[in-house]
Amino acid sequence: MIKIIMLVLFFCPIVFCQTDEIEFIDSLLNVWHKSAVIADQQTYFDMMSDECIFLGTDKSERWTKQEFELWSAPYFKRESAWNIYSVRRNIYLTDNKTIAWFDEDLIAGIGECRGSGVLIKQDNEWKIIQYNLSLTVPNDLADD
Repeated sequence: MIKIIMLVLFFCPIVFCQTDEIEFIDSLLNVWHKSAVIADQQTYFDMMSDECIFLGTDKSERWTKQEFELWSAPYFKRESAWNIYSVRRNIYLTDNKTIAWFDEDLIAGIGECRGSGVLIKQDNEWKIIQYNLSLTVPNDLADD
């Protein structure tokens, strides 16, 4: 019995007792982006809730998870669906730690981008429920 208690106490902080939700979400988002880089479609879309909305860089790009999965399928057949890496991220949590939102600066194949999104905890698992990818445009290039 003592051995079991010792094993639980040893592994609890590592596996079962994730106390730093922000660090966990940060890692989750890194894995999500990495799964696109390595064209792992299963992992990429498993990390999104069934109700997820993905807003792309074009004004016409507002997809449900199912629509985005269908649209992106040819990209995931390649060696890399797309290259995207976070270089800065802020993550925030509600007091009850069931909703998180974030913003991030990204380096992507299309240039510097910004992403923002919302995650929800469903059945004790974090899922992306909304993501917005945007291109950054210098103010000088925008009309007044």
